[in-house]
Amino acid sequence: MKRVNHEGHEGHEGTNAALRVLRVSMFFAVAAAIPAAAQQKVMPDKSYIRFVTKQMNVPVEGRFRKFDANVAFDPAKPEATKAEFEVDPGSIDLGNEEGEVEAKKKTWLDVPGFPKAKFVATSVKALGGAKFEARGPLTIKGTSHEIVAPFTLAEAAGVRTVEGQFSLKRLQYKIGEGPWSDTDTVADDVLVRFRFALPSH
Repeated sequence: MKRVNHEGHEGHEGTNAALRVLRVSMFFAVAAAIPAAAQQKVMPDKSYIRFVTKQMNVPVEGRFRKFDANVAFDPAKPEATKAEFEVDPGSIDLGNEEGEVEAKKKTWLDVPGFPKAKFVATSVKALGGAKFEARGPLTIKGTSHEIVAPFTLAEAAGVRTVEGQFSLKRLQYKIGEGPWSDTDTVADDVLVRFRFALPSH
């Protein structure tokens, strides 16, 4: 009797193990399929990343020509958002070749040492209406700090447009070291404005 109970117990455990394997397999199959369907690529011709700083208290505007993103964003479920944005600092456009050459040097963006800047949205929450807020680490020159970026959402003709802005402190990222750390010459605050157009389906 004892032997029969033991075998029955083993058979029961074997069935449970098989069911667990089946459930895990199904989970991974579904998890692999959903992000692939939900991923959205930025439409570069309808998107931008611009910034404004001040030199000797005079506003200086610029932009980055090259950037990319992988986004899975559903406005009905913002908390499930997955988003990574990469920027090529070497694509900086100041409308001034001399300034651009200087900006790529080690003292400033150090493009040879750090050819990519990245923002990863670790959380997105709805603020009401078409307003949202993204939060996560921004990494520039190998240094990361959390930022909060409020943005608005608009949809038209199959295009979902995310538009917003945030501020950062350049000295936190070692942008403008040595004599350029003087904030009377170049302000510490940098305003970043962004627009990302994504296919809504």
